[in-house]
Amino acid sequence: MPSGDKSSYSDKQIRQARHIEKSYEHGGMSEGTAVKRAWATVNKLSGGGKKSGSGRKKA
Repeated sequence: MPSGDKSSYSDKQIRQARHIEKSYEHGGMSEGTAVKRAWATVNKLSGGGKKSGSGRKKA
């Protein structure tokens, strides 16, 4: 998977990242930094892209 490819993320994760990105931009952050931070936040919350059921953390 090439760097920046978001195909392994669920629709919910993509929506979350867009919402977080808009919040950062509204706060005065540059677009590039907002995108990077938004995806970092989504990764921290969800553990990354879609994963198979084996070995996943339990709630």
